[in-house]
Amino acid sequence: MFGSVCITVALLLCVLESEALDLLRATATLGDPPSTPSVHCWCSIYPNVTLCSWPEPSPSPPTHYIATYSERAREPTIKPCHLIPPGSSSAPTATPSSSSEQLWHCQLPNLKLLTDYIINVTAVHSGGSSSHLTSFMLEDIVKPDPPVDVRVFSQNIKNLLVEWSPPPTWTSLDIFPLKYHIQYQWHHRDTLKSVNLGPFENTKFELRGLIPGRAYLFQVCAKELLGLGQCSDWSSPVKITMPKARP
Repeated sequence: MFGSVCITVALLLCVLESEALDLLRATATLGDPPSTPSVHCWCSIYPNVTLCSWPEPSPSPPTHYIATYSERAREPTIKPCHLIPPGSSSAPTATPSSSSEQLWHCQLPNLKLLTDYIINVTAVHSGGSSSHLTSFMLEDIVKPDPPVDVRVFSQNIKNLLVEWSPPPTWTSLDIFPLKYHIQYQWHHRDTLKSVNLGPFENTKFELRGLIPGRAYLFQVCAKELLGLGQCSDWSSPVKITMPKARP
């Protein structure tokens, strides 16, 4: 009888060991949980268009995202955020970063002014899930798209005129005007020098006292007139070389 008990115990240990190995194999197959999404939100058309974006981790297993938002209230109503995958035809053409990463976006429609919001983006794949939770107020994340059609004209050997057009996506200039900053750069003895000017409410500015024969690089950014949020990304650079003085 003692021998049969030992055999039974041995068989039981073998079964438990086999189940433990199966569990370890399953865990190894599932892998690690996905990395926490790094979410950035901005309002490019105040107050109508708010977007949030995060990079697609690479390499990674196929990942599913769940994005929701709500007001920070006692009894909040959780709403789904409209997801836009990387490469979609509806993806925004302008983003707050010049990075070449593949970006997911979600659009938050009809947000209220002067209201705290919470957004929750959860990444899910076979290894588990991880979430990014953040809060914001619309007025704090205003960020227009960059100005366009920047033009620079030399007027003489020392003065020039910079002109630009407002971002075409900012469709409510009559209600929410913009102000602008100019940045110009040049190299001097292998050192990059930079000057920021502004803000200006006009879309042109005359610059005086430049160095004849020197090359300058000009960019413009746009910001909501009352100072909400932050300035846009800088516009595409425009280079000009000042004419040299006649001998």
